[in-house]
Amino acid sequence: MKQIFIAALALAVTLSLGSCGNSNASHDEHAHDHAAHTHEGHDHSAHEEHAEHDHSAHSHEGHDHAEHDHSAHSHEGHDHAEHDHSAHSHEGHDHSAHSHAEEGHKHNENEITFPAEQAARTDFKVEEIQPSTFNHVIPCTACILAAQGDEATVVAPIAGVVSFGGKRLSTGAQVSRGQSLFAISSNNLASGSQVDKIAAEYRRAEGEYNRLKQLVDDQIVSRSDFEAAESAYLKAKAEYDAIAARSSEKGSSVGAPIGGYITSLAVNEGDFVEMGQPLATVSQNRRLQLRADLPQRYYRELRSIKTANIVDPATGESYRLADCGGRLLSVGRITDSGSTLIPVTFEFDNRNDLPQGAIVEAYLVGAPIAEALVVPVTAVTEAQGLYYVYVQLDAECYERREVKLGASDGERVQLLTGIEAGERVVTRGAVNVKMAAASGAIPHSHQH
Repeated sequence: MKQIFIAALALAVTLSLGSCGNSNASHDEHAHDHAAHTHEGHDHSAHEEHAEHDHSAHSHEGHDHAEHDHSAHSHEGHDHAEHDHSAHSHEGHDHSAHSHAEEGHKHNENEITFPAEQAARTDFKVEEIQPSTFNHVIPCTACILAAQGDEATVVAPIAGVVSFGGKRLSTGAQVSRGQSLFAISSNNLASGSQVDKIAAEYRRAEGEYNRLKQLVDDQIVSRSDFEAAESAYLKAKAEYDAIAARSSEKGSSVGAPIGGYITSLAVNEGDFVEMGQPLATVSQNRRLQLRADLPQRYYRELRSIKTANIVDPATGESYRLADCGGRLLSVGRITDSGSTLIPVTFEFDNRNDLPQGAIVEAYLVGAPIAEALVVPVTAVTEAQGLYYVYVQLDAECYERREVKLGASDGERVQLLTGIEAGERVVTRGAVNVKMAAASGAIPHSHQH
């Protein structure tokens, strides 16, 4: 049987070679019988239907398909319309082994394309996240106050009616040391002028002192009586000198004890005041205090507090008190009377022109945390109560990654889950990537 098959095969090869030597001009009349047409290495007898003929293993040795017009080449029983050349393997070109598989990562629904040229035109930065030392933080609200010795109170030197003297005084107005702020007059009071009373008392005390001074030398009066008269005279003189230097027809002038800003006005024009009554407060606004009142549950943690960071309510910028000459003044060991809160007070230089009385976000910095993964707060975005960062996959592709936040000091925030060490995260300009995701940008294919 084997010998018969070999003989048939040899006959078929002979006929094929003879057929290929004929002119191709008569292909329309060429009855090409594929039942007996066997190319080298290709056995057509193994195929029952040429409609299912797979040329992935069809190798025409020395057969040039570029010159072979299949549109006019009609093989008997061989339909080239059903001839699958998609897997047609010519000698030296193996399509079955030629893989155009994508290189790189697989896409998921959280990927966003953000072109590198667009990133270059914006405030954009990507950083590699590595473990670093962070700190336990107590977030709270705090109040900005004037530091002790940085403000002074303006008081009335005499009793009388207050006049602003045509000046438009208001809270926040800048004043210089010695500048006249008020005038107090008692000329129209039923009790008489306070200045006149002080002057009269001074003249009486002066006369009594001079009289007793002569008598004490002659030992007509006792030394104790003379000393009492002397004390009364010196007191009256001091009062008179203090008021006489700033008295005028409009009354006694009251000036600012220090230069700075008026932080409070305690009187209105036309008010009656007693001697020593506060009229206004002036602050230099150079040194401030930060006071935070914390719940008692933080009492143990307060022992490790050393410094604090604050956020400017006007600009949203974060400042470290340590960079502003700040220091911890006190941590309350007991609560204020009638309060359940524990006061913590810092003092610092007002280098950022913060207003007194402002309520700010504060972050009290405590014990260190080793090997923490932290990012700037600008790297985190929020959507529907969930927090995300954007991880760079390649030059133009990013992935939105949900994270769980830990402690924050106002500048940086700890990431508890969602990020691994060594990954690259968008730390500035994350909102731009978020907007690119909202615009429906389709990730590129990464084909090479």
